[in-house]
Amino acid sequence: MLDGMEQRSELGEFLRSRRARLRPEDVGLPDYGGRRRVPGLRREELAQLAGVSAGYYTRLEQGQSTNASEAVLDAIARVLRLDETEHAYLRSLARQKAEPRRRLRPERMRPAVQLMVDAFGDTPALVMGRRYDVLAWNRAAHALLAGHLPFEVPEEPRGRPNIARLVFLDPHTRELYADWRAKARDTVADIRMTAARYPHDPELTGLVGELAVHSSEFASMWAAHPVQDCAARYTRDFRHPLVGAMTLNNEIMELSNDEGQRMAVFTADPGTPSAAALSLLTGIADESADPHSGALDSTSERSHTA
Repeated sequence: MLDGMEQRSELGEFLRSRRARLRPEDVGLPDYGGRRRVPGLRREELAQLAGVSAGYYTRLEQGQSTNASEAVLDAIARVLRLDETEHAYLRSLARQKAEPRRRLRPERMRPAVQLMVDAFGDTPALVMGRRYDVLAWNRAAHALLAGHLPFEVPEEPRGRPNIARLVFLDPHTRELYADWRAKARDTVADIRMTAARYPHDPELTGLVGELAVHSSEFASMWAAHPVQDCAARYTRDFRHPLVGAMTLNNEIMELSNDEGQRMAVFTADPGTPSAAALSLLTGIADESADPHSGALDSTSERSHTA
């Protein structure tokens, strides 16, 4: 995704997207009126404010300069009003150079991590890999996020549920989130961060291409170049087909011993309607699990919601 010309394109697209969202008056420049050929700051204006030559900035935006100093990057970030996450992302893109590709190991679940997921019991917990595949979940997380899928599917590497695919291509998941567009934007923003971290991962590149082809909404959001770690949003509103509305806390933790793997845990504030709904859902999951497929039995689902 970020090799060669594609790498330069990523850096250029990001800088252009951030220039486009600023007006001259936003950064203290006079606006002499008239229609601009493109929205936002011109390259020359940004370069002037950052204290670099227009030619140098142009080469940087085109990926022809690979030795930008920290001071230059900091100045550009200041002018573009990048937040901390965007600033780190800019540095990541600017620092990527042609280097031997690091062979990524296949993603596997360590037995101790599986035990940790299971230990959460009635608290939904799952582990997600660097390509957004679900590597493991407990029954509570399965019931919360994908009760329409067999429980055992994460055990088969080629059939694992993929969080990004579910968000954009699965109608059940679209209905699950009360604000689906916010969830979708957050997903795209997180994929941007992951893609910068693993620029030579062909499977991650393939995932982005697949989603862009099959979802016009993903393609549009991707083109806007959002950047945000998924851990930045701490609560999420759900509209669950079995138990109704819930507002859940969503904590995401890096697994330091397993590169690229993250654990997500969902909780409800004690004594709230959301806590009651989550408790009801986990009870349904315990009672209704099909011993053959692991999926929730539809007859039991109807009996609990009737």
